Amino acid sequence: MKALYTAASGMAAQERNVEVISNNIANMRITGYKRQRAEFQDLIYQTYRRAGAATSAAGTQVPVGIEIGSGVKTATTARIMSQGSVEPTQKELDIAIRGEGLFVISMPDGRTGYTRDGAFERDNTGKLVTIDGYEVQPGIVIPDTARSVSISDDGVVEAFLGNDATATNLGQIQLARFVNKTGLESIGNNLFVETGASGSAQVGVPGSEGYGGTLQGYLELANVNAVTEIADLIAAQRAYEMNSRVVSGADEMMSSVSQMR
Repeated sequence: MKALYTAASGMAAQERNVEVISNNIANMRITGYKRQRAEFQDLIYQTYRRAGAATSAAGTQVPVGIEIGSGVKTATTARIMSQGSVEPTQKELDIAIRGEGLFVISMPDGRTGYTRDGAFERDNTGKLVTIDGYEVQPGIVIPDTARSVSISDDGVVEAFLGNDATATNLGQIQLARFVNKTGLESIGNNLFVETGASGSAQVGVPGSEGYGGTLQGYLELANVNAVTEIADLIAAQRAYEMNSRVVSGADEMMSSVSQMR
C-alpha cells in the first residue's frame, strides 16, 4: 500500500529534523556556533488524471486533476548565519565580531578555515592562535615582553614592549566575507571552509565597508534560542507521531483485506 511508504518518508524526514534540532541544542553554549534548520520538499507525484485534459469532443476540460504524492525528502539543512549575542569575558585575547565577517585561520593541512570563534591564545612563539593551535591570519606575533595588549575596533593589535612608553603596532586582524556565507562547509572545531556555493573569500580589515568591527574582551555566543528549539522539537515529535499512526492505519487496512473471504 502506497500510504505505508509515504508515511515512512514522513517519519524519516522528522527523524532528520530531530537530529538537526538536537545538534543545535547540544551546541547552544558553543562560541560562534550557527544554528541549522532542516528544510523539506515533496516528492514526485503520480498523476491519474491530468488537469486540463479533454473530456469531450466539444473541448471541455478537466478543471482539477488527480495527483497522489509520494511523500517528503530532506532538501537542505540550511545554516542560519545571524549575529549571536556577545558576552564579556575580561580576557584580553578574546575577540567578538560585531557585524559581517569571519576570522581567517591557517590550518595544518594547508587549507584556510574561517570562524566566528574569537577565543584566541598565544603559542610558544607568541603567535596568535586558536585553542587548537591554528594560526590567526595575517600571522600576528605578541612578544614575551608585551604588556597591556589592546585590540581596537578596526582589528589593530598594539602592546607596550618592555619599558617602552608608547605602544607598538603588532599587526591588524583580517576578516573574510562571502557572497553566500550559508554555502560554507562546516568541518567541526568551530571552523568553516569555502565551497563552490559560497564563492571565494573577500578579505578585508574590520570596520571597513561591509565588514564588522572587533570587540576585545568579548565572545560571540551561539545564535540558538532554546525556546524556539524546544517548540520545533515538539512539532517534529507530533508530526512523527501522526505519520506513525498512518503506518498503523494502513497496516490495519491491509490486514482487513487479507482476512476477507
